[in-house]
Amino acid sequence: MTTAALPTTAGIGLARGAVELRQFFRQKDQVIFTFTLPAFLLVLLGSIFDDVYPGGVSVGQVFAASMIGAGIVSTSFVNLGTGVALDREDGTLKRLRGTPMPPTAYFVGKIVLVAVASLAEVVLLLAVGMALYDLSLPTEAARWFTFAWVFVLSVISCALLGIAISGIARSAQSAGAVTQLPFIALLFMSGVYIPIAGLPDWMLQVGSLFPIKWAAQGFRSVFLPDSMMAQEAAGSWELGTTALMLGAWCVIGLVLCLATFRWTNRRS
Repeated sequence: MTTAALPTTAGIGLARGAVELRQFFRQKDQVIFTFTLPAFLLVLLGSIFDDVYPGGVSVGQVFAASMIGAGIVSTSFVNLGTGVALDREDGTLKRLRGTPMPPTAYFVGKIVLVAVASLAEVVLLLAVGMALYDLSLPTEAARWFTFAWVFVLSVISCALLGIAISGIARSAQSAGAVTQLPFIALLFMSGVYIPIAGLPDWMLQVGSLFPIKWAAQGFRSVFLPDSMMAQEAAGSWELGTTALMLGAWCVIGLVLCLATFRWTNRRS
């Protein structure tokens, strides 16, 4: 007589991810807002600024590449920061606590959700960038490899940070403010809304401590020609540093999640 093997944490997490995806795509208004906001901002920024860099690269192409990173951060950090707070407030987490699901499996499920949503966000932003600003897809395999690891590290690090920051919010209503304030501030400090050359040194130094700057720079290295390296603060794409910083934030995010994650609100 054989006994069935117990499900693994990864298996439980993937199953939870499938549930998260079904719930997310059933909320039509949330789906539309999540996907269209970064694209809408891209169109606004590209319409306001019309500069052309040496080599014929338009500022719209730079914004398009940078907004891919910002879109991933919005989909992961901001949405999970509010989504997990809502799960805690409406009792979803309390019910899950009564099951054999470990917190790590819950984290995996959320990462699956934002990975799929972020990929859809990238496709939409690329479509807008190609249609309106002549953004070109890379033809070299090395650039697509860079795209893959920047995407994965950005999703994981920002998703974990979103779960962690949800513990700061006392309610789902306050979670929006808790996540939006650092997100919007870092968009300016990281060279997403304002070109790097226009930022003061102190903003560059602060922005370089957080994932948004490295995600945006990583995607610029994928979709922009190497001549644009001269426009970066260090005069290069710094791919090694990008991998190190995003990888470090994956570890920091996981530690923060495990240290701060709560199944219920404090008042419960």
